[in-house]
Amino acid sequence: MKTRKNGYGDKNIVGKKIEALRKSLGIDQKDFVARIQVLGVNIDDSSYSKLEGQIRKINDRELYAIAKALNVSIDSLFE
Repeated sequence: MKTRKNGYGDKNIVGKKIEALRKSLGIDQKDFVARIQVLGVNIDDSSYSKLEGQIRKINDRELYAIAKALNVSIDSLFE
């Protein structure tokens, strides 16, 4: 697995948790972005990477789709 080049930012508080859950499922970013897109959220690989790195904000539609794609509750992303 690739390690993050730079540290995490401070634009959201769920990026690290999303990354950890995605990796625990053995899904790479590209495949996960495809899952999110199937759920109707238009996000590209770069934008998603920034979301996980907490260097961009997340909107409610993205949060909902990501939780659904991970099969977890939205609340669990904040734990």
